[in-house]
Amino acid sequence: MIAAPMTGQGKTTVATGLMAALRDAGHAVSGHKVGPDYIDPGYHALATGRPGRNLDPHLVGEERVAPLLLHGARGADVAVVEGVMGLHDGRIGTDGFASSAHVAALTRTPVVLVVDVSRMSRSVGALVAGMAAYDPAVEVAGVILNQAGSARNVAEITRATRLPVLGVVHRDERLASPSRHLGLVPASERAESAHVVERLGEHVARQVDLDALLSLARSAPALDARPWDPAQALEAPPTARRPVVAVAGGRAFTFRYAETEELLTAAGCEVVGFDPLSDTELPADTRGVYLGGGFPEVYAGRLAANRSLLAELRGAVRDGVPTVAECAGLLYLAESLDGAPMAGAVPAHARMTERLTLRYPEATSPGDTLLTRAGERVTGHEFHRTGTTPGASGACPAWDIDGTPEGFASPTLHASYLHVHWAGHPRLAARFADAVRAAPAPVPADPVPAARTTVPGTVPVADPLRHHGDAEARGGLLDLAVNVYAGDRPAWLDRALRESLDHAAVYPDPEPARAAIARRHARRPAEVLPTAGAAEAFTLVARLRPWRRPVVVHPQFTEPHAALEQAGHTVTTVLCTAEDGFAFDTAAVPDDADLVVVGNPTNPTGVLHPAAALRGLCRPGRLVVVDEAFMDAVPGEPESLAGERTEGLVVLRSLTKHWSIPGIRAGYAVGDEAAVGGLGRAQTPWSVSAPAIAATVACMTDEASAEAGRRAEELDGWRAGLEAGLREAGLEFVPSRAPFVLVRAGEEVHARLRDQGVAVRRADTFPGLDASWVRVAVRPPDTTRRLLDALSAV
Repeated sequence: MIAAPMTGQGKTTVATGLMAALRDAGHAVSGHKVGPDYIDPGYHALATGRPGRNLDPHLVGEERVAPLLLHGARGADVAVVEGVMGLHDGRIGTDGFASSAHVAALTRTPVVLVVDVSRMSRSVGALVAGMAAYDPAVEVAGVILNQAGSARNVAEITRATRLPVLGVVHRDERLASPSRHLGLVPASERAESAHVVERLGEHVARQVDLDALLSLARSAPALDARPWDPAQALEAPPTARRPVVAVAGGRAFTFRYAETEELLTAAGCEVVGFDPLSDTELPADTRGVYLGGGFPEVYAGRLAANRSLLAELRGAVRDGVPTVAECAGLLYLAESLDGAPMAGAVPAHARMTERLTLRYPEATSPGDTLLTRAGERVTGHEFHRTGTTPGASGACPAWDIDGTPEGFASPTLHASYLHVHWAGHPRLAARFADAVRAAPAPVPADPVPAARTTVPGTVPVADPLRHHGDAEARGGLLDLAVNVYAGDRPAWLDRALRESLDHAAVYPDPEPARAAIARRHARRPAEVLPTAGAAEAFTLVARLRPWRRPVVVHPQFTEPHAALEQAGHTVTTVLCTAEDGFAFDTAAVPDDADLVVVGNPTNPTGVLHPAAALRGLCRPGRLVVVDEAFMDAVPGEPESLAGERTEGLVVLRSLTKHWSIPGIRAGYAVGDEAAVGGLGRAQTPWSVSAPAIAATVACMTDEASAEAGRRAEELDGWRAGLEAGLREAGLEFVPSRAPFVLVRAGEEVHARLRDQGVAVRRADTFPGLDASWVRVAVRPPDTTRRLLDALSAV
């Protein structure tokens, strides 16, 4: 066993490296982890080429720990067990129950301590001596010095340490494992994981005495136990039929115990994996669904974008297909996750919180469910930073934990935060398998619904991606839903529009507009394409190439997403969250994305992203499209990329909002000459009308630039007044750089404002937002006051 005096000493690095080194030396190695953790066994599996296994007396019972060790080590030459926390740290209040020391004693495994000596010298000797003498039932047989510095200090520590020093591992920042809110990043999420594990093996092989460790392993006495057998653990023998159980996997669902699948297989089920990020339907002939743990909050946007799979899963749960969901699975079945729509199979909304829930509870079943019978008790663990609203509802929660109901359960569904190791409670696997065998064939899923809302007073829309503010402001309502400048058009623009009618008898020629745009942005004409508004440009981008991995950053204007779907592409969503102020983490964009679309400033959040960050998205083989439809409303146009020449970058602009001409479809694309040329070749002839051409030419003059700056300053002042009023009213909003503000006003406020004669833009049709948000257009002070009065009234 590789253990440590405390957490953070490098157990995972050394244990994983040791497994890889022993395997490279020609040994068959099995990897094991003390405790419930799923992440470290993922690295162990990479190092050994075998499933990583957990040894946890709390989860499976003391009597099963040695049998599970022998089961995992079948056919191996050596088993390496990674400890948890400090050697003697176990379940609080139990005198070390389920600690590394407890497992070492149950399995009679010799222990090697890993000690980070980067800030220590002779005191290491005292620390190790105390650990070795603390519990006579635990054999602490050696020490590995980690993060070692100078040879002089290593010699000092070695002289002070009475136990054999079996290795000296020096600092190497390249081998650090990245962390996440719940621990290490899962191996499946690190593209370079296999390479890192390989380097770890080489690193440990050079600096650790493998022969001494093997000799120590051989000294472990034989165990008086038989290997655990999943078939023998089941309460009833399986039947001949082998129904399909669909098990979620991929990057978003990496957490499940290997024994779970082994039990289901032994019970006569055929386990078939599927990836909710990429598979658009459940495996053929699915009769049961198992959704384990993972990090769905990291991939909420991409999960939400896979609407066909969500619809099929929702239908499967509705039709009684036996479904088990633990933690991440519960979030996936919820109505929404951080505002992104999920399957909607359980009546709850999930959000990230500041609080980490970490506990090792016993749970009681309140009633008969898919997995349990009333009064039964199980042991489990919880480890999450999300919460659900409501926490539990319906006739029967899944569990009662410390007097509090948790989760959702029925005769065909069991969904909760609690992780249960089925090897410790095999009756759960047997009941699930029985239900799966009895389940009817699944009913084909309904067509993918475009929108789903349970908010009182809201009206379902046919297609949320094609719902826009103009639909909100009809019927004589006070319009704060449409982002068009609330002022008169300049006389020179009206004059140009009227004069354009003189050319209505001939086909329009866009070249004057192209030349004017080129002068305005100091571009070559070949780098410019006039378009019928930005909406046409999105359609052209969607049809430009057979995109392999198009990415749209949400929440943002939905037309690019809709255009890509209409062109037959499957869109990957990268979600900006309220918790981060809707800032865009460019590292969240998948490396293989060949198209990235992002708004700046973004509609509806009003966030202005740094130009340097967007520029950094560009790389060979990728097109980055920046929608600057509202950039002219930002004084000075900071962070604009419209004048930059960067390979693979295209910027889209719209003239309809700032100049109050939404009925004149006028916009343009500027950027990478090859990409802009491709857009032009895909464009329908004469799509840009004579009035749009005339408006474009007029809006590119010096006179227009001066007026645009004046309008931007005016909007800036109006927005400051709106934000001050919202702040005084105690309403949460996103500080904006655009001519609109995103406000979290409450789920019924949109409809109640309509009753007051005020139209604001509902936000639940934007991916990543829910009905508690509304977008409010910036208007002159008198209109803003009417809005604030209406908000006060509701």
